[in-house]
Amino acid sequence: MLLTFLRAFGLIFIAEMGDKTQILAMAFSTKYKVRNVIIGVFIGSTLNHALAVLLGANLHLLIPLNTLSIIAGFSFILFGLWSLKFNNEESNSKISKYGPILTVAIAFFIGELGDKTQLAAIALSTDSVYPLLTLLGTVSGMVFTSLLAIFVGIKIGGKISEFYMKLGAGIVFLSFGYIKLFSSLPSNYLTSKNIILFSILILFVAYVLFLPAVKFRRLGKVNQFQIQAQKLQDYYQNMYNCVNEICLGEEICGTCDGNNCLVGYTKNILLNAKLGKQFKYDFTIVNNNKDFDRSKVLESLIQTIQFLKDDWDNDLYKQIHIIKNNFEEILYNTRIDSNSYIDYLKRLETIDNKLKDMLER
Repeated sequence: MLLTFLRAFGLIFIAEMGDKTQILAMAFSTKYKVRNVIIGVFIGSTLNHALAVLLGANLHLLIPLNTLSIIAGFSFILFGLWSLKFNNEESNSKISKYGPILTVAIAFFIGELGDKTQLAAIALSTDSVYPLLTLLGTVSGMVFTSLLAIFVGIKIGGKISEFYMKLGAGIVFLSFGYIKLFSSLPSNYLTSKNIILFSILILFVAYVLFLPAVKFRRLGKVNQFQIQAQKLQDYYQNMYNCVNEICLGEEICGTCDGNNCLVGYTKNILLNAKLGKQFKYDFTIVNNNKDFDRSKVLESLIQTIQFLKDDWDNDLYKQIHIIKNNFEEILYNTRIDSNSYIDYLKRLETIDNKLKDMLER
């Protein structure tokens, strides 16, 4: 039973690494709360894969099991080749009027129709004794890869390229297909000549499909994860430099208090963020009785607000909101918390109407 779940989970997990739906999950997370995205992924994937498992689990009533195994073997070969196919098109998803959860669910249901993961779910369920576990495994694989894209995608995306993600997925599917065919095909078909010719054909098709990815990699282009990672890294580095200029030095404000100073506290947040680490926040230990270059603070606050403007409720930007709050504390002795950019401007109007007007220009 456990093997059925793990096999389904593992294959879907590998297939989805670097796939368009994983990038789609990451894109949705910049518009909606992570909880809503994950619920939407779960609903959409469950409906899609339930159809696949239902179909696969009942095919044996029409087709002999050994024939189904052969079909499944060839299917996995196709999935492997499909995984190697390069696609440089960017999908732009529009925010739907149906709300975040239903929007994500519909996008994933439609996006997976006829996709290799749905076909893989059909192939897995053709010889599965426990179709419900197969369904649970495939859906869990989809949800887990989406979580990975949302929470860890930025960190790993800058290090693991889509090139290697595709190559790894292709190898795993092709290997699984070969194993399936060797265990299912009649021995008179498994001659050395047939195996060699078939392998040459598969290698040639794989080469043709994967060649564009090789060329794309040589050009030094990056994937969506790397773009997002670079965007954050650029902000952290730029802001770290800005914060260094805010401090007036010990000659003016006295002995450095380190983390107990708002600037030192912010610098530690930025330093840990640059290294991909989480910073333990404890604002109660921070005081705001130092002298700073307030013009530099205002400049840093404006840059931070502009960075957050289009992705205000993105859960990946929690650290940046804390940095924003620190700048507000220095300037206004208060922290302006809000759920959206529009709400922030309304709250800012009563505190600094001049800055509010500046941001609206």
